[in-house]
Amino acid sequence: MIRFLRYAVSFIIYMGWWGTGVVLAAIFGVRYRPGNIYDRSGREWGRGMLRGCRIKVHVEGREGLDPATPVVYISNHASEIDIWALIGELPGTVRFVYKKGMDWIPIMGLAMRRARHIPIKRQIKSQAFSAYDEAAKLIRGGVSAVVFAEGTRSRNGRLQPFKRGPFVLAIAAQVPVVPVLCEGTYESMPKGSWAPKPGSITIRIGEPIPTAGLGYEDRAKLADRTRSALLRLGAKE
Repeated sequence: MIRFLRYAVSFIIYMGWWGTGVVLAAIFGVRYRPGNIYDRSGREWGRGMLRGCRIKVHVEGREGLDPATPVVYISNHASEIDIWALIGELPGTVRFVYKKGMDWIPIMGLAMRRARHIPIKRQIKSQAFSAYDEAAKLIRGGVSAVVFAEGTRSRNGRLQPFKRGPFVLAIAAQVPVVPVLCEGTYESMPKGSWAPKPGSITIRIGEPIPTAGLGYEDRAKLADRTRSALLRLGAKE
């Protein structure tokens, strides 16, 4: 019960503060600039959620990344905590490609749209690929994207089959794919849980995989390389 209260209070406080800040900034016409409210809000929300739930994050491999160089991060997805940790700790300007169904969440859904996170509707392929086209333009403008290639959270903590769309996105943007492993998040808060366990998690960042010169027909090969990289980082099948 105490763990759930920490989670709920943290969400209300940090999303209320930072989410409202983004919405107000958009209403008053604040333009996007690297490091301003649209960047800072996500990072501080994620870190606030981790602090509130008493979860410490260790990051490995971040020193090999240039914050000014856009990439597509492909991460496993075992827990809601993955989102907090990735947006809080990945360098540079980071936006998520997320399921459009999250738009209904009060404040959060509107804040995500105003901060230029990218919603997709996977059930309708034409809309999904249109969203990926929009995301590719954003990435070419200097924004890194985070995509959960499994499409949803794993129910057992193991790596699930990959969707091809995220790799089409990376090829369209012609930026490297960076594999990222979230380790320990499933044990802290598996799918269906509303009470994160305090403790430590690890974000393990792999070597960038280049996409320069690749075409649409290379998407499966790129997905396989990325999956192999995640397994080398310690993901479980």
